[in-house]
Amino acid sequence: MTHGLEHRTELLVIGSGAAGLTLAIKLAEFAKVMVIAKSQLKDGSTYYAQGGVAAVFDEADSIDSHVEDTLIAGAGLCDRQAVHFTASNARDALEWLIGQGAHFDTEVDSDGHSRYHLTREGGHSHRRILHAADATGKEIQLTLQQQARQHPNITVLEGYNAVDLITSEKLGLPGENRVLGAYVLNCGSDRVETVHADFVTLATGGASKVYQYSSNPDVSSGDGIAMAWRAGCRVANMEFNQFHPTCLYHPEARNFLLTEALRGEGAHLLRPDGSRFMPEIHPRAELAPRDIVARAIDFEMKRLGADCMYLDISHKPAEFVIKHFPTIYERCLELGIDITKQAIPVVPAAHYTCGGVMADLNGATDLKGLYAIGEVAYSGLHGANRMASNSLLECLVFARAAANHIEAQLADARAAAKPQLPAWDDSQVVDSDEQVVIAHNWHELRLFMWDYVGIVRSDKRLQRALRRAEMLNAEIQQYYSDFHITSDLLELRNLVQVAELIIRCAMERKESRGLHFTLDYPELQDNPKPTILVP
Repeated sequence: MTHGLEHRTELLVIGSGAAGLTLAIKLAEFAKVMVIAKSQLKDGSTYYAQGGVAAVFDEADSIDSHVEDTLIAGAGLCDRQAVHFTASNARDALEWLIGQGAHFDTEVDSDGHSRYHLTREGGHSHRRILHAADATGKEIQLTLQQQARQHPNITVLEGYNAVDLITSEKLGLPGENRVLGAYVLNCGSDRVETVHADFVTLATGGASKVYQYSSNPDVSSGDGIAMAWRAGCRVANMEFNQFHPTCLYHPEARNFLLTEALRGEGAHLLRPDGSRFMPEIHPRAELAPRDIVARAIDFEMKRLGADCMYLDISHKPAEFVIKHFPTIYERCLELGIDITKQAIPVVPAAHYTCGGVMADLNGATDLKGLYAIGEVAYSGLHGANRMASNSLLECLVFARAAANHIEAQLADARAAAKPQLPAWDDSQVVDSDEQVVIAHNWHELRLFMWDYVGIVRSDKRLQRALRRAEMLNAEIQQYYSDFHITSDLLELRNLVQVAELIIRCAMERKESRGLHFTLDYPELQDNPKPTILVP
């Protein structure tokens, strides 16, 4: 129900990837749902996911094996209960998705029966990855979008950016603090609108845009993490950011990944002078684990003051390269790089946020009525490093759990009194005459995060970063209170907040574990615990 600048719904879902849309579709059988997307529905990370979804479909595989593999990848920091919950609900979640119309690759077995083609990725001891060629995320996103758009109980608002959550505490209401809705910016009209909701779910993805180089789409600005923190929710494990070792370094292709399969087929990593460096670092050279390769590239770039390193497969026959890597060949050719003859400029890129808003096995956060699912959440599944193809799985499993949990509370929510929510007040602010401030702060933030809180950290680097983050935060808060808000300002405000949370978590971990590597504490500690920050 919508009246001008006011909307009423039972569930507001902020974010429109695999997690948000799965929850919306599941709950729409019982309730009115509104989904808001910052740009188009498909513009989140799900659409760009290449790999697949991990689940036990093979008789030779087992849930216990999936659990053990995940625990090993998580470097001793996963929550075993969360891992077991995810692995044991994986097949059900995928069968539901297939029932919605998703198609995964199949093959014919020796008996002539059709079965799913399962692939294997790093960290997995069995073939258990369902996939749709190398565009699994796209298949999942388009399937869910189609279902959501045609459901009579789902309202979709595209081009809406969430500003902040509305809570009973902020309005000075008695009783337990709970979420009452959210203020959202209509990017078309530049007006802030009010959404009344009994339940709100954050499905906003990660925060990789806090770094200068990222494989993520432009919308990954940590919005849900920042909003939840401002509303009083705890966050955990923000120091664990996964970096992909090889992202194309080119001004016109900021987030184009160069698959590990290139190195699998013999591509070499080179310094600007053409010499190799990986054989000096690891016995498996270019095929060492992701974090080791990313650290080695980062080290050479810092040591030489170089903008990038190079990935070279030109020593292989041209027809071999074009046949195996047609997408990469075409994309690089458009940018003037012939990969059959030239090395490709590469940098590591921020890829996945392993920490986030603390949420239980139902996706419920510290704030009553507020849920967090998918990459925005810290569920305990990923620990200190995410295993390949567990991310889309987490979206599906926790969205279904949250749907069941919310459904059980609908009757009580319908019977409860609905407080009046104040309209957004911008009578005291003016239009900004200094958009350059946003652009400048944006670049400064992403650069110092890359240099000081990137793949390799130290106490000195983290202290420098924290000073800058606090200064930027104060400056942006001032700007936020003086001027009309824009989408860019909202993203910057959220990114600076999340940057500070990442830095504070990193400062608390006095060891090197998983994706967190610090020069001052290279050893592992005994009995590691998640890093939890309380507002």
